[in-house]
Amino acid sequence: MDLDAFTTVHAPAWNRLAALVRRRRLDGGEADELVRLYQEVATHLSTVRSAAPDPVLVTRLSDLLTRSRARIAGAHDPAWSDVLRYVTVTVPAALYRVRWWTLGVTAACVIVAVVAGFHVANNPEALAAMGTPQERLHYVHEAFAAYYAPQASFAAMVWTNNAWIAAQLVAFGITGAWPLYVLAQNAVMVGAIGGLMASYGELDTFLTLIAPHGQLELTAVFVAGAAGLKTFWTLIDPGPRKRSVALAQEGRALVTCAVGLTGALLLSGLVEGFITGSELPWWLKIVIGTVALGLYWAYVLVLGRWAVAAGHTGDVSTDQAGAVLPTAA
Repeated sequence: MDLDAFTTVHAPAWNRLAALVRRRRLDGGEADELVRLYQEVATHLSTVRSAAPDPVLVTRLSDLLTRSRARIAGAHDPAWSDVLRYVTVTVPAALYRVRWWTLGVTAACVIVAVVAGFHVANNPEALAAMGTPQERLHYVHEAFAAYYAPQASFAAMVWTNNAWIAAQLVAFGITGAWPLYVLAQNAVMVGAIGGLMASYGELDTFLTLIAPHGQLELTAVFVAGAAGLKTFWTLIDPGPRKRSVALAQEGRALVTCAVGLTGALLLSGLVEGFITGSELPWWLKIVIGTVALGLYWAYVLVLGRWAVAAGHTGDVSTDQAGAVLPTAA
């Protein structure tokens, strides 16, 4: 094929398509012409690739077709409206769909923590494993409370640490075993510390320092674990969907959950960094923590319920994920 002759013959069509793409508004006739020229130029690109794959011309036509397809499909750069929709629809939908898993994980972790705390508080050998008598006294009467000294750097450290734990639960959720291990380890640790404080008569100190931030912080960890376990369960029981399709959809929704938890952990980190160790009355600190938790559940149950009822799942749109063939149940 004579590439120069081919270019000379078809260049007017390419130029016309480029001109239509640049126009801000098109009337009906021009819109039809845009679609027709898009199809024509797509044929030209296929011909060039098969007969005379000149890289410069291939790049030129590919770029023209990309811009034309975006104009036909109405694609646009992400705007604030997209961000708002993601925050108010996609994220709460994903979190709402794991609410029962979250409650199940929460109940299991609370039971494990209580059992671990009771064991440490009432078993001398378990208590001895928490450190020497001097180390335990120092931790109970000084180190535990000192840990929550209010400061911005502490809030940032808390957020980073909790985000790392949540990231592990999200990234390795499909294994099933890792979320169980992390959740169990976290529950045993919190329970053991509570048991240690209780054995020295400081259970009230433990609860008043944990309650302000811990309500939302632990809930976020439980949500991450629940989302990870839900993905693992999808691997076992994909339902009427193909296993690969189900895993892809739930995996993308899992990432959406992780985005939502970033905000929840940021809020709990701020409470822990500036409220927990402050001079505010203990009851006010607990009220602030409870309000933070209430805001999270209101966000999930109100916006999430509405989003799921409207057909949203927390997954990306079909245009972004690609169409999926229907599967018979």
